[in-house]
Amino acid sequence: MTLKVDCPTCKKDVIWHSDNEFRPFCSKRCQLIDLGEWADEGHKITQPIQGAAVMTEDMLDALEDEFLQHNKFFVEPE
Repeated sequence: MTLKVDCPTCKKDVIWHSDNEFRPFCSKRCQLIDLGEWADEGHKITQPIQGAAVMTEDMLDALEDEFLQHNKFFVEPE
């Protein structure tokens, strides 16, 4: 099944495939237009910044273990 999405900039149909280097955009031009909108603050993330959460040593250890499981290049060879 082929997934098609609308280009966020020009609304053309875009095939969502790993060969499409500009996805979800249809072209480099539309990708750069969108980047320019972010740079000019035309696009904004409107969700408020959440306050800092208190992290315990156990929470940090669990996050580190999960990170190392998914990023083997940080693990020293035995």
